[in-house]
Parts: sequence; C-alpha cells; structure tokens
Amino acid sequence: MKKLILPVLAALSATPAAAASGPFFSLGNTDFVVLLGFILFIAVLIYFKVPGMLAGLLDKRAEGIQDELDEARQLREEAQTLLASYERKQREAQAQADRIIAHAKQESELAAEQAKAEIAQSITRRLAAAESQIASAEAAAIREVRDRAASLAIAAARSVVAEQMTADSAGKLIDDAIADVGAKLH
Repeated sequence: MKKLILPVLAALSATPAAAASGPFFSLGNTDFVVLLGFILFIAVLIYFKVPGMLAGLLDKRAEGIQDELDEARQLREEAQTLLASYERKQREAQAQADRIIAHAKQESELAAEQAKAEIAQSITRRLAAAESQIASAEAAAIREVRDRAASLAIAAARSVVAEQMTADSAGKLIDDAIADVGAKLH
C-alpha cells in the first residue's frame, strides 16, 4: 500500500508546483494548501488504519469469493456424481427393460407353441372321436342290416315253410320233435 501512495504523492506534489506562479511553500498558494490537506487526509487514513481495514475487507471478500468458488466446484462435482449415478441407473433400467421384453417374447413364443400343441391335441382328439363315432355308426348300421337280414330271412323261411308245409308234414315234425325231446330227457 505504501508503494502505491508514494508515487501518487510525488505526482500530486509535482503538478501543483508547476502550476503555481509564486512561492510554492506559502499558505497563500492554494495548491500548497490543497497538497497539505491531501497529505493530512492520507495521514489520518493511515493513522486510523483504513488501508489495513480496506485490505482486510478485500481479503475477506477474496476469501468469500474463494469459498464460493470452492462451494461451486464441490456442487459441480456433486452434480457430476449425481449425473453419473442417474446415467448408470438409466442404463440399468434400460437393461432391465430389455430383459423384460426378451422374457416377454420368450413367454409369448412358448405360449404360442403350447397353444399350437394344444390345438394339435384337440384336433387329434376330435379326429379320434369322429373316427369312433364313424366306427360306432358303421357297427350300428351293420347290426341293423344283419337284424333286417335275419328278420327278412325268418320271414322268408316262414313264408317258404308255410307254403311247403302240409298238415301231414306238420304232424310228422311234431312227432319227431317229441321223440327227440323224449330221447334227450332219458
């Protein structure tokens, strides 16, 4: 601070000396009076340690600014850490979403394959049921044809026997049947 004051005093003291027209060191010279007032003002400032207070205030302000810069740097580092954390979480969430999508695709493919298998089994069961119904209908038809054929054969035999049967032959048949039963019973 003293280095700054001395050149200022020298510059100020030289200027009024050059501007004055009479003796410089007289109280009649306004330049000299102004110079004395200024020197006195500077001396009062130095006596009350105003330059030290100003330097202290400037130092405090510099410390405050440095603290703010440190805090800003720390906040920036925290923000970068948070950003990295959120980016990592976002990548993890994306990976989890990809896994969920892949799992869902696998499940849907398995469900589709299972549905195809179930449809194939259903078709096989229906074909077997249809074949069973066809076989049953075929057996019923064959039975019905046989029954009809037997009925027709009995009717035809009755008709033939009735036409060919006479009273003598009917009596002879009855006698033969009685004799046959008598032989079997003894």
